Amino acid sequence: GSGVPTAQGAAGQGSGDLSSSSVGYPTRTRWQSQAGASGKYSQLGQQGVLEEGWVSPLGEASPTPCVLMVSPTGLQNDHKAVMKQVEEALHKLHAREKEKHARDEAEALAEAMSQSQSLPQAFAKVNSVSPGSPASVSGLQVDDEIVEFGSVNANNFQNLQNIATVVQHSEGRPLSVTVIRGGRRVHVGLTPKRWAGKGLLGCNIIPLQR
Repeated sequence: GSGVPTAQGAAGQGSGDLSSSSVGYPTRTRWQSQAGASGKYSQLGQQGVLEEGWVSPLGEASPTPCVLMVSPTGLQNDHKAVMKQVEEALHKLHAREKEKHARDEAEALAEAMSQSQSLPQAFAKVNSVSPGSPASVSGLQVDDEIVEFGSVNANNFQNLQNIATVVQHSEGRPLSVTVIRGGRRVHVGLTPKRWAGKGLLGCNIIPLQR
């Protein structure tokens, strides 16, 4: 008489079968019509499906969990976006490497120019070194340009007799010799002494014309 359905009547309405209309789901026809409107999915209609951002109402009696369906077009767009980001990152990396390489070259050139400007003037050059000689043992090399030979330097050097005098007075004692090798200043400890070959040094030195 009150118009309120009984529990038995409610149960009889579904008879154990929860239809889409009884739990608030759209009918299969509605899902299919929406699919036809969007043109993205060929078959829809399962209960509890999330498609195109539209959520079907889920109740306590929902027989099927909610499923997310992703559009293939969306995946392609995401892939393109990721590839674009990777390409941009690679361009930035190559640009930084190129800039660093140019900066390193500029620094090396500046250092070389600075050293060449600060190097002392050479007055003689080594044009031969005999193997096993005192000069070879000391580390003197062909094309070394001599800037200091004991007390002899570019300021007081007159001829090779200056070097010969220093060698004769330094037999058996180490001499401090400074040369320019490959654009750098190199110090050599040379001890004039008797050996199997000729002279006390075993090298040939020629004066430089400046």
